[in-house]
Amino acid sequence: MISFKKILCPTDFSEFSYEALQRAIDMASQFKAELIVLHVVNPVPVAAGMTGYPGFNIPEYQKELAKHARENLDKLIKKRVPEKIRVKAEVALGNEADEIVRIAEEEDIDLIVIATHGRTGIQRLFFGSVTEKVLRHTQHPVLVIPVSESE
Repeated sequence: MISFKKILCPTDFSEFSYEALQRAIDMASQFKAELIVLHVVNPVPVAAGMTGYPGFNIPEYQKELAKHARENLDKLIKKRVPEKIRVKAEVALGNEADEIVRIAEEEDIDLIVIATHGRTGIQRLFFGSVTEKVLRHTQHPVLVIPVSESE
């Protein structure tokens, strides 16, 4: 019988990711697993040679972004995750797919539950999909929750 002890569910705070979170909550409840909810903050892009604006401190700005992400993650967990579920909030800074794969490895995750909204055409060509990149680079099982744009 399949058993999961640790489930990772990345969120970008979109309705799409809430669908995956609900599925991860259901599975964590069923298997009495620990649920790790992850939000990844993208690094602030800096153009080559850009010195920035006086008084604008990129590391401080990124810390502030991470702080707000943590607050939002805590609110999300309080609102959506039942108290009976063992849950841990994680905020990481970096590329979404890379950080999901890294956290899954570090935490020895049994399952990643992730949403995809199925970009098509030019968007997919240029941006790809975080889910697609995770699937290509992780050694951990991944449950992909397809959510249509119309939902």
